[in-house]
Amino acid sequence: MKTSTPSSSIEDYVKVIYSFTEWQDKPITSTQLAQRLGVANSSVSEMVRKLKDQGLVLHKPYSAITLTAEGVRLALSMVRRHRLIETYLVQDLGYSWDEVHDEAELLEHAVSDTFIERMAAKLGNPTRDPHGDPIPAADGTVQVPLAHRMSELDEGHTGRITRISDENPELLRYLASEKINLDADVEVRGRRPFGGALVVRIGPPGHGTIREVDLADEVASALWVHSDTVHPGCRMAGVL
Repeated sequence: MKTSTPSSSIEDYVKVIYSFTEWQDKPITSTQLAQRLGVANSSVSEMVRKLKDQGLVLHKPYSAITLTAEGVRLALSMVRRHRLIETYLVQDLGYSWDEVHDEAELLEHAVSDTFIERMAAKLGNPTRDPHGDPIPAADGTVQVPLAHRMSELDEGHTGRITRISDENPELLRYLASEKINLDADVEVRGRRPFGGALVVRIGPPGHGTIREVDLADEVASALWVHSDTVHPGCRMAGVL
């Protein structure tokens, strides 16, 4: 049975488990969870047992970790908090998008539900954070745009950047300096010879000067594109 007041550690674990699978179908392993949280494998094993005892995850030895319905509800609540705080820091306090993750990690455990909902109302109930990640609604529903990693797209694909991974602050600063932002129009032109960089045409949303840029694999893998060459849509996740 899940406790009424989960610890911040439990909240962090379910949030990371959810976030890992948000943009892909492959579940997270204990080793991957340890890497993402920066803790020892033994610590993860102990916490996963606790999460399982509280009905938040499903896990068998040597298998991947998945959230139960109760675990998804808690994770979505924490994801909503985190992404609303990130949005507030950027829109109202002038933070840059590479600064907000760590601040949100600290604040998300300290504020009340009332504070979060008043913040959401003040922001106009946004549906995505500064990096393009969807913000779950208050009822726990969340719309994840149908998008693909730019590095996986074939030559000729066109679309717009709909999500930028926030895992690497240095990479975010690089993208900002290169003026590669959310909603930018893109067209994949192909690769340089001998396994070289991905060549992409990129321009402001809807119009403006189009330029051609070479993107290293690490950069292209951090950009998610809603493609004009596939049927648009979204997938739904979780209900609180």
